[in-house]
Amino acid sequence: MAQKDGLANPAPLGLMGFGMTTVLLNIHNAGFFPEVGSMILGMGIFFGGIAQIIAGTLEFKKGNSFGMTAFVSYGSFWLTLVAMLVLPKLGLATAPPAAFVGCYLFMWGLFTALMFIGTLKSNKVLQFIFGSLAVLFFLLAAEHWVPEHAAHLIGKIAGFEGMVCGFSAIYLAMAEIINEAHGQVLLPIGEYRPSA
Repeated sequence: MAQKDGLANPAPLGLMGFGMTTVLLNIHNAGFFPEVGSMILGMGIFFGGIAQIIAGTLEFKKGNSFGMTAFVSYGSFWLTLVAMLVLPKLGLATAPPAAFVGCYLFMWGLFTALMFIGTLKSNKVLQFIFGSLAVLFFLLAAEHWVPEHAAHLIGKIAGFEGMVCGFSAIYLAMAEIINEAHGQVLLPIGEYRPSA
């Protein structure tokens, strides 16, 4: 499926940057690995962060306001998350209290829930990505607001839910690449069909 405007589709790049980084962080959140190390921080800066911002900039060139807003915003999310983790360790800023981190995550959940409304005339997989991402942000916010004995359980639930969200983004990225390469739908995404 050739691009009508002659430009490459930047969405798979942004979706992979988001999806792979989200899966890796949530493997940690689910409790499989105890620390957020250089691997996740590196992915957050370069693939989750910079690659998504590049994809968003290319969506701007294609005239896609939704794609531009989504990819630049979530790329910035990953960069701010890394900064929030690294700056205090470098002595350049104080670490925020847990309840304030909950506010940060809640605001991202609110943004994502509103962006989800923008997916309602798009394919079903994109709707699932944004719906599950909003749930993920709200779970992560709640983890920072509840007592410690409940936070551990909510964090584990968020980790597994986040892996599902990330893998759904990887699926959509590969569906767009593979379907375009083969000129037919090999990986269905539930295209939106307006009612007559």
